[in-house]
Amino acid sequence: METTTPARAADPSGVPAPPRLGRSPALSSGAGRAVARIAAFAVCQAAMIAGLGLLITGPARNLWPLSAEDALNDAFERVRNDALTTASAIASGAGDTHTVVGVTVLCCLALLVVPPLPRWRAALFLALGVWLQSLVFLLITEAVDRTRPDVERLDASPPTSSYTSGHTGAATALYAGLAVLVLSRVRGRWGRPVGALLLLIPLLVGLARLYRGMHHPSDVVGGLLNGALSLFVVGRAVLADDAWAARPPADAVDIAVAAAERRPGPSREAAVVIVNPTVTDTATRDRLRLVLAQRGHTDVTFVETTERDTGGGQAADAVRGGAGLIVACGGDGTIRAVADALAGTGVTLAVVPCGTGNLLARNLGLPLDPADALAAALTGEPRALDLGTISGDGIARTHFTAMSGAGLDAAVMGSTSDRAKSALGWPAYVLAGLGELRGPRMRLAVTLDGAPVLHRTARMVLIANIGTVQGGTALVPGARPDDGLLDLALFDPRGAGGWLRAAGVLLRGSRPTGTGAGAHGGPVEFFTFRHAELAFTRPQPREVDGDPVVPGRRIIAEVRPGALTVLLPAGGK
Repeated sequence: METTTPARAADPSGVPAPPRLGRSPALSSGAGRAVARIAAFAVCQAAMIAGLGLLITGPARNLWPLSAEDALNDAFERVRNDALTTASAIASGAGDTHTVVGVTVLCCLALLVVPPLPRWRAALFLALGVWLQSLVFLLITEAVDRTRPDVERLDASPPTSSYTSGHTGAATALYAGLAVLVLSRVRGRWGRPVGALLLLIPLLVGLARLYRGMHHPSDVVGGLLNGALSLFVVGRAVLADDAWAARPPADAVDIAVAAAERRPGPSREAAVVIVNPTVTDTATRDRLRLVLAQRGHTDVTFVETTERDTGGGQAADAVRGGAGLIVACGGDGTIRAVADALAGTGVTLAVVPCGTGNLLARNLGLPLDPADALAAALTGEPRALDLGTISGDGIARTHFTAMSGAGLDAAVMGSTSDRAKSALGWPAYVLAGLGELRGPRMRLAVTLDGAPVLHRTARMVLIANIGTVQGGTALVPGARPDDGLLDLALFDPRGAGGWLRAAGVLLRGSRPTGTGAGAHGGPVEFFTFRHAELAFTRPQPREVDGDPVVPGRRIIAEVRPGALTVLLPAGGK
């Protein structure tokens, strides 16, 4: 029902009385919505883990690998010695109730007191994650009755079911929660080692509980799952940028934009914002419009991509219309399509990451929040960046900004659904990759800058203009978008040892030298080139900037130095 604003009452002198103050929608915290979200997902979490427990103790108890659990518990009992027993007691103590509660309280207090401004979201994330894990654990132990392993137990048995491991779940919620905060908020070389150490603690706790005869292996797995899901549920409700955002008044952005446009200052060139409507909501567009107005861009047009035209046509129309600035708001596919149309035109591009991977934005040092990224770009300066071109059988010559390739990565891109990417973000690629690890090895011939042909086998081929992917992993160390070169990486690990060696190369973050991991026959090889031709013996899945293209047997890649002008923050990468 439509409502109207009551008129101001007047006093006897005829002077209007001041309006009554009401509760502004902008003042609501959104906490109720967050609590409802946590409660709904927590019910699903408890039901899923309890269901797994009933399956483990019921129809699946005699199936492998559950049928081998007793033998594993017996094996732990046989290898006990004084040193391992002492070490296991220390590790198990890290997941003890008193330890977890004490460390949680101290860490939350530190987050609220030590920084210049209280990090209450981080503290709430940690506290709620540990609390939710404990609540779900108690519900599960009531629903699933499982006896402890039939071995000598080194600790007193609490009066709870063996499923799940409470120590492991609590340790996962606490230490993995701290790892999330460290890896997402701490800059510097020590952030990753500390995060990795924190992630290792729950695994050590779980191993200690097995060694001390307190749990079956599936109980430990259930504890890890419970702790991890608790962090995911709470994190999505508390740490997400829009988790506590209240709905502003309908005209709030219009008022702010009008105020920004009235400020004195030089008027900027006309700007066109190209948005992918599937990943850019109305609130994000309003924030972008406000950022542009605050920087003097009053002549701004928003246009949407379509399924048939993912950004290239809109960018070309904007150039013909005289736009001096193009803002591309979307994932890597949208950025690539816009960059393809802007290549060689000299028109400036501002990259606004709104997708799943956002590889180019990550490598350019841009914030991943759309409005923050645009603000950082508009206060920066134009830089000339390289583009790669790619063509082949079934691929019309086009540009790419980040990475293209064939084999495992392309198969992963093709098998990851849009629904999974929307729900999980970039971890959806990791889950899809697990199902593609046993894909067939490729045979290919490589010609680089007219040099003699190289004959190789590989599971994955990457042609890179940038080097770093999600999580800060340098997948192609040394690749830069402004060095006038493209990089080729051939991944050919064989067996578990080969994958470990390949992981070691990537964790070091630098190209291997001499023989070994980077030499022919090793799990990873790197090359730089200006022009490359790759010929496969059989059709292979292929991708361009994360978008699958038709499988084929040929790829031709070439660099276009300085073809794209991009606004980057001062001092950026």
